[in-house]
Amino acid sequence: EENIMLPLLLDGKKMGSCKGRLEQILRVTGLSDRRSHTPRELSGAQQQRVAIARALIGNPEILFADEPTGNLDSRTGAEIMALLQKINQDIGQTIIMVTHSQEAAKSSSRVIPVQDGMIIQIG
Repeated sequence: EENIMLPLLLDGKKMGSCKGRLEQILRVTGLSDRRSHTPRELSGAQQQRVAIARALIGNPEILFADEPTGNLDSRTGAEIMALLQKINQDIGQTIIMVTHSQEAAKSSSRVIPVQDGMIIQIG
């Protein structure tokens, strides 16, 4: 909980004023039952969910995800991609993801391939 709230606390906001947003994010990310755990007590997937929750807590217009499945096994990576899809659909969050993973790219609603810093023409 404190880890997720850190950006707001650093911005001078009080935890009590953001409890509703915290509850929503904990629910969406599936972390409600882990709110009191320390990072050491969380799996790799749960730690990635905390990072996503921390990015969402400030209600950004765009969530940037840089290789969100990069350090995860394929099963856990699929779970994180499903979570990002859920966040996009359930709360309308725009997500821009950079990935080398073809599997992660397949789960996106739009893919813009880039090679050597240039957008590759499609079709």
